[in-house]
Amino acid sequence: MRQEVKNLTFGMLGGSIVIAIYLLIIFSNGGSGDFNPTEEPRLSVQPEALNIYSARYASIPQGVNFVDAAESTVNAVVHIRTEMTQRTTSYDDFFGSLREYLYGSPYHGNQRSLVGFGSGVVLSDDGYIVTNNHVVEGADNIEVTFNDKRKMKATIVGTDPSTDIALIKVESKELPFLVFGNSDAVRVGEWVLAIGNPFNLNSTVTAGIVSAKARNINILGNRSSVDSFIQTDAVINRGNSGGALVNIAGELIGINAAIASQTGVYEGYSFAIPANIVKKVVDDIIRFGEPQKAFLGVEIREMNEELANEAGEKEIKGVYIARAIESGGAAEAGMKSGDVILEVNQRPVNTISQLLEAVGQYRPGDAVSVLALRKGKTINFNVRLRNQDGTTEVKKREEFFFNENLGVTLERLSASEKAKYNISNGLKVIDVEDGVLRRGGIGKDFIILQINGLRVDNKGDLEKAMNANRSNSVRVQGMYPNGMKISFEFMK
Repeated sequence: MRQEVKNLTFGMLGGSIVIAIYLLIIFSNGGSGDFNPTEEPRLSVQPEALNIYSARYASIPQGVNFVDAAESTVNAVVHIRTEMTQRTTSYDDFFGSLREYLYGSPYHGNQRSLVGFGSGVVLSDDGYIVTNNHVVEGADNIEVTFNDKRKMKATIVGTDPSTDIALIKVESKELPFLVFGNSDAVRVGEWVLAIGNPFNLNSTVTAGIVSAKARNINILGNRSSVDSFIQTDAVINRGNSGGALVNIAGELIGINAAIASQTGVYEGYSFAIPANIVKKVVDDIIRFGEPQKAFLGVEIREMNEELANEAGEKEIKGVYIARAIESGGAAEAGMKSGDVILEVNQRPVNTISQLLEAVGQYRPGDAVSVLALRKGKTINFNVRLRNQDGTTEVKKREEFFFNENLGVTLERLSASEKAKYNISNGLKVIDVEDGVLRRGGIGKDFIILQINGLRVDNKGDLEKAMNANRSNSVRVQGMYPNGMKISFEFMK
């Protein structure tokens, strides 16, 4: 009896297995019940297609140490607070300006104080600090707060609106500072840290990667601007402007300048001025008193398929020369319209931004090797760069000079002052003695724009303009900082 039960149990189990296999075959054939014994059963999902263990997630690579980079840099990034006095638009402003004109004394009528915040990077142990021009532009007072909570007054050494760089200085010694890295060697995908003071939160460090290089975001608004930024996804917000972008070695590779945002806060795209540009501008300001702009002497266009075909180029690369300016260095070296610039000093340039960044690292008088394509053939040109006036001269800013004919001490305007007043030239009166300008009611801070119809921007311009009129009269045109324009004539 026991053996019979045992046999029955095994029989039922075997039958169940057969039925289960049969049902599996039916469902694997779409439930049709058709079965072809010559076909091997197939699973609807193959094991090799599952890839359960092959998924990869973004993570920090082994050996990348943000701690050392943060600790070695955070004390060299400062908080900047600025105050600017702004005159309000009112009925009394007109009479205030008239009072300035008649009596030569500054008017301090309806005014209000504006406060701004930003960041800066200490570049030397004796107090030179770099920041964005837009952080300190127009500031009457600048206060710097260090990571150890010390506060110091700072003065503007020089500015360059075309690169949005400003150099300020505090009187101190043995300060922690950052060293420049080579921004040309920075690679897309490289890890970076952004250090600054967003929302007045001192010493904030965020991490990300370099998303792109030579990015043109069209924010500087000047034909001679070097609008070429390092793009990163490190979090940057208001107050980070002027702060540091560093690599994991703690080297300064950029100055944070802008974010792309619809809301005014970080949305994933941040931009920094390349360190090689910053270094050159800072060096210019310290050595010459103002930035030295170098130009190839060409009008250029972005390459497209049509221009590539015209130039006999198989690939769409380089920057197209629409015109080689007659008095420019490129034309003198033999370059022509229709040539395509491929490299500057062995550095590939495929966009206008890349070309401007490459040339922006040199001064007037420097010679650069330019590789260009002409009708399918590559040619090397040795181009000597020139300044905006078409010469190779490096112009050093004159601090002050006295003009006896006018009876005034004059100072050349800084780049930031020209940008502030929306003018391209001018000489500012900083002291008035007995002479024709005082008798004409002209006081301190008056800006001379033209004399005898000629623009003046330096001592040589002024002397040339004074002698330009053969008659005994001299015509002076200028403005006060409040925008009031004045024109008058006097006899020599």
